[in-house]
Amino acid sequence: MDIITMASNAPIIRQIAWISVVPQLAMMALLMAGAYLAGVEQFIVVGAAVYLAISFALRRLISRDHRSGFALLRQGMYADAHPYFQRSYEFFTRHRWLDDWRFITLLSSSRISYREMALLNVAYCYGQTGDGPRSRDYYQRVIQEFPGSGIAKSSLRMFEASKGISEPGAPPPRLEGPSSVS
Repeated sequence: MDIITMASNAPIIRQIAWISVVPQLAMMALLMAGAYLAGVEQFIVVGAAVYLAISFALRRLISRDHRSGFALLRQGMYADAHPYFQRSYEFFTRHRWLDDWRFITLLSSSRISYREMALLNVAYCYGQTGDGPRSRDYYQRVIQEFPGSGIAKSSLRMFEASKGISEPGAPPPRLEGPSSVS
């Protein structure tokens, strides 16, 4: 898991499914082989460039709402961003196969699905706009749909931990399960 800080200082967590890199490398090798068979002198560069062009085009076209949401998120426009993530969730729910096979259809190595990312981002946006109850509801929805979501579990533990902050003298909440995101 990598934690990346964007220009807006919002933390971004990227979880990579390393096994998904194998078919992507195979696709790149096939493109290089095709360039070689076509007689291209710099077949490695051409194959890699074609792979990158395909990758960018697929992500730009298929995950358009997701990318638009991130653009607004980077600008700190959370209230404007969450509808894009909601639309992204709806799109990938209607076309689940695109998300299930994202390592091929989008050339994405993400360990978590676009659907899960979208719901997590909606929850995050609501939290950043001060709508804690709605944020918590979305994190709970993520856990209902994706029971192994470490990010949602960790976020809900933060909600529970923050209850003790607002209530002076209250004992710390009892939390079950692991304390770190995997």
